[in-house]
Amino acid sequence: MTHVIGEIPGHASMKTPDRPFVHARNPIMLYWEITRACDLACLHCRAEAIRHRHPHELNTDRAMAFLRQILDFGPPLPHLVITGGDPQKRPDLFAVVSEATRLGLRVSLAPSATEALTGEAIARLQRAGVVGMSLSLDGSAAGPHDRLRGVPGCFDRTLLAARDARMLRIPLQINTLVTAETRPDLPALLRLVETLGVTRWSLFFLIAVGRGRALPGLTPADAEDLCHWLYERSREAPFTIAVTEAPFYRRVAVQRMRRTGMTEQAIVESAVGKGFGVRDGNGILFVSHVGQVYPSGFLPVSAGDVRTASVVELYREAPLFAALRDVTGFAGKCGRCSFNAICGGSRARAFAHTGDALASDPLCAYQPDAA
Repeated sequence: MTHVIGEIPGHASMKTPDRPFVHARNPIMLYWEITRACDLACLHCRAEAIRHRHPHELNTDRAMAFLRQILDFGPPLPHLVITGGDPQKRPDLFAVVSEATRLGLRVSLAPSATEALTGEAIARLQRAGVVGMSLSLDGSAAGPHDRLRGVPGCFDRTLLAARDARMLRIPLQINTLVTAETRPDLPALLRLVETLGVTRWSLFFLIAVGRGRALPGLTPADAEDLCHWLYERSREAPFTIAVTEAPFYRRVAVQRMRRTGMTEQAIVESAVGKGFGVRDGNGILFVSHVGQVYPSGFLPVSAGDVRTASVVELYREAPLFAALRDVTGFAGKCGRCSFNAICGGSRARAFAHTGDALASDPLCAYQPDAA
């Protein structure tokens, strides 16, 4: 269910505080769900995608108008990530990418590994201007991956697409779902990812939205242990290891770096430090297939519609976004935590579990009062 919001129920409207790691002017990443149509049937699909396009998707003219809206952010412009569904279900995809590139936007693509994702299609996307691509691998072998994706052969097509991207020297990110079921396979999956020539491995900690409500998540203790494992692997991996919807990983990394005597400035300048504060609505912006503006794809609370409002004004001024950027308004332990400026917890998970986007992230094991 999508909620439309002017102010968060039970919370006063707040202005962005003057404190570090607040991205009040421009998002760093703008995710655009260009369509929800997809030929896969993933068990965790946030969008609950179907095979056919929605009749109220932004049409080509409105899509081009939206791209021009993004320019109003001014420099530095956000990195545009075109996602879905499967973006290739839009027949105007190549035209949209070409126009975005012409306007000066950096464009990455998150396609589905279907029969349409051929080497020729990837090369054409590169010619249109795509500067990066992400693919999903949720298992180290075909069985577990294809079961989650709902279509036999998806694993093999993903590996072929990764090979094609590598041959074309397109920077590639591998996305991996983290659930209680996939957690034991992560060491083997890491070994596979190491063979693919990727620039980034991003692990998505399940949010109970869409079809993902039926999947078992981690416990807080398991999530904490996994963050420590990921930090250890990040020190030796030939690519960046990152997390999605698990900002408490930053707290774990900072605690580990401090133990080694690293200075605070060096911590801020580290790979982890570059992401400090970035979370749903703070440095992250999501626009749906029908033009609704959300803090992220996993937090289904709309601030408005790009058909009738400026995406720039919504990001900068909507009470929803202002509240999500103000950690002093967070409830429970997230509000008390000394790490909240760099972390802030998953606002999407807080909303999924409590209906309050300013509540504490229930997956974080840290107890600030006991520290």
